[in-house]
Order: sequence, then C-alpha cells, then structure tokens
Amino acid sequence: MKKESKAKETVDISFEKALERLELIVEKMESGKLQLDEMMKYFEEGSSLSAICEKKLKDLEKKIEILVKNGQDGKWKNFSSSSENDDSAESGAKDKDSLL
Repeated sequence: MKKESKAKETVDISFEKALERLELIVEKMESGKLQLDEMMKYFEEGSSLSAICEKKLKDLEKKIEILVKNGQDGKWKNFSSSSENDDSAESGAKDKDSLL
C-alpha cells in the first residue's frame, strides 16, 4: 500500500520538482559516501524520476506539435534555433508565430 502511494505521488510530481530531486540524487551518489543499499535505493528512485521526466517531455513535445500544426492550417512550422531567436529579437523584428 505504501509503495502504491509513493508511486502515485511520484507520477503527480512536476517536471521541475522531479528534475530537482534527480539532481540531488546524482550529487549524493557521486559523493561516494553512501552505503551500497542506500546507493541502490537512490538508483531506483533516480531511474523512476528519469522516466517521469522523459515522459513529461515527450508529452509536451506532442502537444507543441499539435498546437503548431493546428496554428498553421495543417502545415508544420519549422522551429528556429535559440540563437536565431536572439538575433531577431535584437533587430526588433519579432516573429508573430514565435512561441515565446
């Protein structure tokens, strides 16, 4: 029962919180101060958090693709790199289709 509530809690965690927790786990594991059983517990939690982050990113990517496709009359919009966005912002010519 306790394991189910922990799993539910982990699934409901935000991407940012999961990533923050994952970074803490990596720091602890890299410290070299953990016992083997502690290391294994952190590894399991980290693997779970990593899978959650990956799923959330993939879901978000799908949503963005749908939004972009629907916003362009069924045509795919090419995303520009962040450096291209910086250049256009500096010149004052902001793309009307920019997501930011």
